[in-house]
Amino acid sequence: MGRVRRIQKRTDGAFLVIEAVKVLQGTRIGDSISINGVDLTVIEMDANSFSSDASLETLRRSTLGELRSGDRVNLERALAVGERLGGHVVQGHVDGVADLISVTAEGNAYRMRFSFPPDLGRYIAMKGSITVDGISLTVAGLGEDWFEVAIIPHTWRETTLSDLKSGDRVNLEVDVLAKYVERLMLHKENEETADSRLTMDYLIERGY
Repeated sequence: MGRVRRIQKRTDGAFLVIEAVKVLQGTRIGDSISINGVDLTVIEMDANSFSSDASLETLRRSTLGELRSGDRVNLERALAVGERLGGHVVQGHVDGVADLISVTAEGNAYRMRFSFPPDLGRYIAMKGSITVDGISLTVAGLGEDWFEVAIIPHTWRETTLSDLKSGDRVNLEVDVLAKYVERLMLHKENEETADSRLTMDYLIERGY
C-alpha cells in the first residue's frame, strides 16, 4: 500500500503524488503503476514517492478524483513477462464504480458484498474473476445487482479493503476475456445478418 501525499485537481485532470517504497524498487520514469486499480504512468519520482497525471476520462470512470491527502491506496507494478501469474490478467482499465453494501466476518476471513452498475452485470460470473480497487478476486456470491467476494486474512492486512465502510465506493474492472467474447459474438451476429442480405438480385443490381 501507499498513501496520497497530494492531489491537485485541474481543469484538464488531476496530478497525484503518492508516498510509496516497495513499488518503487526497479521502477523508472514512464513505467506503469496501478493506483486502486487504475493504471497510471510514473512521470516523476524520488526515493519515497512518485507522481502521475490522471485524465478527465480516468476521473469520470474511477474514484481517483475522490482521494484526499492521507488516504491509503493499493499499489501494484506492471506484470513482468516470465513471472508467475498469481491472479487473473488485470489491465488497470476501470470499467465502473461499485458501492460496498456490507462486510461480514466468516471464520478467519471476511465476506464483502458490493453493488455493481447494471451494464457490468453480464460480465460477472459465479467463481469468475473480478478486480476491486486493483485487487484480483474471485466472485463467491452473485445476485441481480450485487456480488460477493471472500477476503482471506493476508488480503485483509495488505490492502485497503479493511478501511472500507458501507457506502464507500470502489473501482471495478471486469475480466477482459468476457469483454472479448462479447465483442466476437457481436461480430458473428453482424456477419450472419450481412450474409442474409447477400442475394442473387443484390449481386445483379451491382453488375455481378
